[in-house]
Amino acid sequence: MSRPALLSLDDALLQLLAHAQALSRVQTVSTFDADGRVLAQDVVSALHVPPQDNSAMDGYAVRAADCVQAGAVLRVTQRIPAGAHGTQLSAGEAARIFTGAPIPPGADAVIMQEECESLDGGTHVKIGKAVSAGLCIRRSGEDVARGAKVLAQGTRLTPAELGLAASIGLAQLQVAARPRVALFSTGDELVMPGDVAPEAMPPGAIYNSNRFFLRAMLMRLGCEVTDLGIVPDNREATIAALRDAAQHHDLILTSGGVSVGEEDHIKPAVQALGELNLWQLAIKPGKPVAYGRVNRKADGQADACHFLGLPGNPVSSFVTFLLLVRPFVLALQGVTQTDIARTALPAHFDWPRADKRREFLRVKRNAQGGLDLFPNQSSGVLTSAVWGDGVVDNPVGQTIAKGDTVHFISFAEWLT
Repeated sequence: MSRPALLSLDDALLQLLAHAQALSRVQTVSTFDADGRVLAQDVVSALHVPPQDNSAMDGYAVRAADCVQAGAVLRVTQRIPAGAHGTQLSAGEAARIFTGAPIPPGADAVIMQEECESLDGGTHVKIGKAVSAGLCIRRSGEDVARGAKVLAQGTRLTPAELGLAASIGLAQLQVAARPRVALFSTGDELVMPGDVAPEAMPPGAIYNSNRFFLRAMLMRLGCEVTDLGIVPDNREATIAALRDAAQHHDLILTSGGVSVGEEDHIKPAVQALGELNLWQLAIKPGKPVAYGRVNRKADGQADACHFLGLPGNPVSSFVTFLLLVRPFVLALQGVTQTDIARTALPAHFDWPRADKRREFLRVKRNAQGGLDLFPNQSSGVLTSAVWGDGVVDNPVGQTIAKGDTVHFISFAEWLT
């Protein structure tokens, strides 16, 4: 009996995101502490920024009509530092003014101090050039207008957004609650670093590397992570772990046990407790990936916890996390734009073996502006992800010759 066709990455992601309804929980946090969080509501400004017309330079506020030619000499009648307010400026007068200070009534231009000459101990100033109205003035509301939506719901906040929120007076922000993620690995061959010394490792045992990078990537995405350790390779233990994890989490993420071997128990365990929607994908590395829902009861209502199962090979787990788990977790927080930019760059390598699956080849940018290929593209070689700084997204059935333009995805942007 033939197996069903593999699901394309684009179709899988479309189906996956259709299940990723934004969590309803909202938190109020200090703007100081909101870096990386996702806005739960639009941010609208209650004031103009800047609030008044102000000087863009240290210099002299003048009336342009008094400075139609270079060499005009004006009487300095006031000094206006930032935070102070000036008085009416009359004909023939100038105000010593500093960056950010409000423009005094009657003035319509600022000339920088480098283009002026102070006379008579500072009581007069000689203007070194003709001045036009509006020179070096920052207008009220030119950055933000009162009533403008400055940040949209679903925005993942960066330091720049925090500064913008502070500039309109917001000490606190409404953000999406952190997704609660239960993480565990399956496999009797797994041991934790520190539990067994390298020289004492039994035959067939391997250290659990996936647990470390998956937890780190979840936390970078703003998740609250519960590490449930390693689950033995048997169906009863797997069902129990899934049932318990579903009670208090939004997502269960597992590594290993989603292939087709006799010791791969994740698929039947999820099906016993709920449903499994995705199975095998036409990508390399990362063919065996599962999505489903684990049923639970909460407040007397039928409910379910999301489930994502990643392959056990470390590079497969790493890549499928970036391709699928990352956008899913962001969507749970209300982020609507989860795509990652692809950069067109020249390949400085040959890849003569076309594959039936979409490939993600580990590469590194070189000093010549091209991409070098890691020599071993095996899904078990995690050094490829450390050596490389991104992947080439290579379409199905595509060979690559040196000099061809390929689509590069940066790890740095993916992991930000």
